[in-house]
Amino acid sequence: MGTVYRPTYTKPLPAGARTLTRDGKPFAEWVDEAGKRRQAPMTGTTAKRPGIRVKATTYLAKYRDADGIEHREPTGCRTLDAARAVLAELERRVEKVRAGVFTAAESTVADHADTPVVEHVDAYLAHMARKRGRGGRRNTSAGHVENVARDLAVVLPACGFRRLRDLNRDAVAVWVGGLLDLPDEPGVAAHGTVVVPRRPSARTINAKLGTLTTFGNWLVETGRIVANPFDRLCKSAGVDGSDDIRRKRRALTADELRRLLVVARLRPVAEYGRGTIRVVDDTRPKSSRATWRKLDLTFDTIVAAAARGRERLARRPDVLDRLERLGRERALLYLVLVTTGLRKGELASLTVADVVLDDARPVMTLRAADAKSGEAAVLPLTPEAADALRHWLDERVEGVCRRRVGTAGVVSPRAADPLFTIPEKLVKILDRDIVAAGIPKSDDRGRTVDVHALRGTFASHLARAGVAPVTLKTMMRHARIETTLKHYTDPRLLDVDSALDTLPALLAGPGPDAEPVKATGTDAAVALVPLLVLESGRAVPRVSVGDNCTGRGDCVVIDATAAPGTTSGGKAGKTEGWLTGLEPATPRITI
Repeated sequence: MGTVYRPTYTKPLPAGARTLTRDGKPFAEWVDEAGKRRQAPMTGTTAKRPGIRVKATTYLAKYRDADGIEHREPTGCRTLDAARAVLAELERRVEKVRAGVFTAAESTVADHADTPVVEHVDAYLAHMARKRGRGGRRNTSAGHVENVARDLAVVLPACGFRRLRDLNRDAVAVWVGGLLDLPDEPGVAAHGTVVVPRRPSARTINAKLGTLTTFGNWLVETGRIVANPFDRLCKSAGVDGSDDIRRKRRALTADELRRLLVVARLRPVAEYGRGTIRVVDDTRPKSSRATWRKLDLTFDTIVAAAARGRERLARRPDVLDRLERLGRERALLYLVLVTTGLRKGELASLTVADVVLDDARPVMTLRAADAKSGEAAVLPLTPEAADALRHWLDERVEGVCRRRVGTAGVVSPRAADPLFTIPEKLVKILDRDIVAAGIPKSDDRGRTVDVHALRGTFASHLARAGVAPVTLKTMMRHARIETTLKHYTDPRLLDVDSALDTLPALLAGPGPDAEPVKATGTDAAVALVPLLVLESGRAVPRVSVGDNCTGRGDCVVIDATAAPGTTSGGKAGKTEGWLTGLEPATPRITI
């Protein structure tokens, strides 16, 4: 048999309380905020600091489940009779589990039904923060956890979900409908005091619905609910986002890549060799900085600017050496990204030991903990990339030897050193490089260029070269071929015209080596219909089949001049009609 009771907990000693003794036990007496005199027993002498013991205002139910494990569940009741009713319901459920009417899982779901949903959200966020996938790497970034917390904090109260038993998809559909009724632009309500928000984009709405679906899946996996009420929610209540504007990346052409590598190599030094131009401003003194500005770097002027930069930095060899090294590293960084398909974070994780250049086929090794998929990968290198990396590592060795004056022997960089130093603002650096190289940031389709676009460039050039889709998926390290073909291949870079040239000619007639086609009857009629494109104003030939011909009793009569509806010399009473609804008009064959 279970029992109900009000638990006792300890509170700090109230301010201004005085100590008194009652029946040999210490009590505290104080005046609360309402002005009432209150008394409570004090903690014993073993307590670390003096305090009072107070009973809870609600009852707690203590009982044993079907496995004999003791449980303490809050009843939320302030009266003894109500608390005993809750205990009776809990014990009744235990008896059903023992009798096989309920399963233990269903009993657990019933326990969670009345739990506040915010408690489950906190547990879900904690699970996401500590979850790890393949290779022991964290599956979820801190930014994604924050986004999920923000989405759930918006959707759950808006749909009226306070407890798990309140979860249902109809309330979500009503909430989505209310969002779609909002205006395209923010405005002010009729009474002029409330600002009406603008309608969110389809992508924003679908992202929140996806968060709800994932949250429901976790509730099912942890035994908190039986079925996910938000299953396939995006398809039923979501919004068509095909017209929603989102970032799409384009692939760089081979010429654009060559220009990008040249600019990346020279721009750090060329920044010191930029020319200046006079700005006419009579309101400022001639010595003011506002009366002149530096010229923009272009692909045509960057070589001369780099030469001037070297002249100006000749007296500062340490700065010149650092900038030259920076340019070589930046160009090599772009080259490795576009020839291996590595992501920015994966490239940053590579060390000197991960590059193997002495084998017959130079490769890079990506550890499982650093790969997005959680699987280790061996990436082959092109001869250009391998040679550039070999020179880069030799240059680093030379730099180490130069700094260690008097050191004998060959000094190599440590194997654990990062292969590259990835700038924190690499995206902005790439933007400046493509401007100097004369590469547009976005094209006429709205597709843009960024660091991740180099990975798409890698895939698009492989597809253009005719690499099999399965091989392309493997090289991109994707789980599904659809991801590779849909998001990482630029259709403009593919050679569509050459693909069309591979189709056979269909209207040129049979070749000289083709065997003659023997056909009679209606088959012959179809074979004899001319394949042509009619000029405007010309009559359309009409075809009829009569019984006066040889063979099976069918013949074809073609009259290109007769008017519609007249006979053409076939069997008496056979008139030709015309098919409607086709352009150009097509003659009907009558039998």
